[in-house]
Amino acid sequence: MVAVAALAVAGCGGGGGGGAGNRLSIATGGTTGVYYVYGGGLAKQLSSSIANTQATASVTSASIENIKLLASGKADIGFSQADTAADAVNGKDSFTAKQPIKALARIYDNYTHVVAAPGVEATKVADLKGKRVSLGPANSGTQVVARRMLEAAGVNPDTDITKQQLSINESVQAAKDGTIDAFFWVGGLPTAGITDLAASKPDMKLLDTGDVLAKMQTTYGQQYVPLDVDMSLYKLEGTVKTVGIANVLLVPDKMSEQLAYDITKTLFEKKTELSAVHPEAKKLDVALGQKVEPVQLHPGAARYYKEKG
Repeated sequence: MVAVAALAVAGCGGGGGGGAGNRLSIATGGTTGVYYVYGGGLAKQLSSSIANTQATASVTSASIENIKLLASGKADIGFSQADTAADAVNGKDSFTAKQPIKALARIYDNYTHVVAAPGVEATKVADLKGKRVSLGPANSGTQVVARRMLEAAGVNPDTDITKQQLSINESVQAAKDGTIDAFFWVGGLPTAGITDLAASKPDMKLLDTGDVLAKMQTTYGQQYVPLDVDMSLYKLEGTVKTVGIANVLLVPDKMSEQLAYDITKTLFEKKTELSAVHPEAKKLDVALGQKVEPVQLHPGAARYYKEKG
């Protein structure tokens, strides 16, 4: 397992080339989410594949925080949802100005999990009105999606629920303890925290969110897509319709072309090794990887894709 380093201590090498002695900090997410596991695997591959490079994965609140860390020079690589990245380059919603970021790749799609604790009467998002609900941690992509989803269902996230802002780890524990009725989580499949909850509370439910998709697409665009969650991944029965969002790997726009090229090349050429760390890495695909709009590809990543035809 890759050691976790505090971002402030990690020492960023975003300006250097592959052989200049880089210390790369990868901003991920919570410890039981896919970003963290995937990021740890990527850090190991970058450290072993790029000369004179030491990469470390760091725990964060995920998308919004990761982009702010990239923009401020406190991180070199960051995972983000595509909707949050779109807001960042357009300087809207969570961002007061356009953020200086570029993309290396689209990597896999996130699934929105709206989890109802055992015994809670709810089958769709609108049923959360009047309940105790965690929207995800502050500065997370999960919270962006949760708010948009509630609004699409006619629920005001600030006045119609008792709002909490818990990490995935905290949300799972609160659902076990009965201190919240439901929580939002946006992540890959399977997410370890949800697996843990389902194992100890098999009467938990994932709500069908398909009914809010059209409203979200009308308001925010086609970055939100329909996906099905195969509940057998959580050792439960059935399939649940939900809203999906692409994930992108981002870097500061000032990263050197060579380093961005080396990172992108390592990402795709170490697909087998990364897939052994988390199955979402099996989704890595050079053709899909280039679809990062409205974020621009970093020139180093673009060079890699051009080489691959």
